[in-house]
Amino acid sequence: MMLDHLLLTRFNLPTGGVEARIRASETWLTNRWALFERYCAPSVSRQSTDDFTWLIFFDPESPQWLKDAIAPYAEAGLFTPCFRVEVTPESLLEDIRVVARHTDGMLLTTNLDNDDAIAVDFLERVRAAVDFDDRRALYVPEGLVKGPDGLYQHRDEHNAFCSVATPWSRPSTSWDEWHNMLGRTMPVVLIDGAPGWLQVVHGENVSNRVRGHLASPARWRSAFPGALDDVADPGRGALLRDRFVSGPARRLRDAGRSGIRRAAIAVLGKEGLLRLKARLRP
Repeated sequence: MMLDHLLLTRFNLPTGGVEARIRASETWLTNRWALFERYCAPSVSRQSTDDFTWLIFFDPESPQWLKDAIAPYAEAGLFTPCFRVEVTPESLLEDIRVVARHTDGMLLTTNLDNDDAIAVDFLERVRAAVDFDDRRALYVPEGLVKGPDGLYQHRDEHNAFCSVATPWSRPSTSWDEWHNMLGRTMPVVLIDGAPGWLQVVHGENVSNRVRGHLASPARWRSAFPGALDDVADPGRGALLRDRFVSGPARRLRDAGRSGIRRAAIAVLGKEGLLRLKARLRP
């Protein structure tokens, strides 16, 4: 089967409102680029397959230092930078067609946030799961969350490392819908197995938080080379405290937040929720 696999990343695309001011700030750009170089780019460069194309979308008004920093990666062929004022479903497909190798058979698109990482075999596992010729969403549900106090293993069946496979005759992408809503419009494939992704909790990413259960990093270092070297083994006492005290408290917290979010979407809709979040931000 012919398969075009595109990895899609937003960097500092203009979004309007408060988000636009944040993403345009020098501090945000400097810190986010450091995270990208620490986690995201190395994880993609170490993939067990090279049968994919990586598109990263940037603001055309990005500062010159950022454009200069992008250039070596682009020249090495790791990713193709796309400088866009906005990205619509139609314009995204146009950009994909420019770099696609086949434009026949199946189109597979995978989202990767610029401050996260993927396991060395992540893209290979996702590609191998496309053994169908209709439209489906794909998730690797098992992942890791790196927090300031340790590493956590977490299962999320609707996570942001989502993929969508569609026939080229009726193309769509993993950006056509929120990652946790893809299952509303298409069947979902869960690719079980070892953790396939790593989220990094840091001060500028308020949407991510520590989730899951405390885990030893030793088991997963080979899947995420370099990304877990600074995480200490938690020890038996910490693992037990997390299992019986901290872990249940986190699950209760997350269940409450998920319920509030679902209710807000039901009442306000997606656009209404986005407007509310923008108004509540300082």
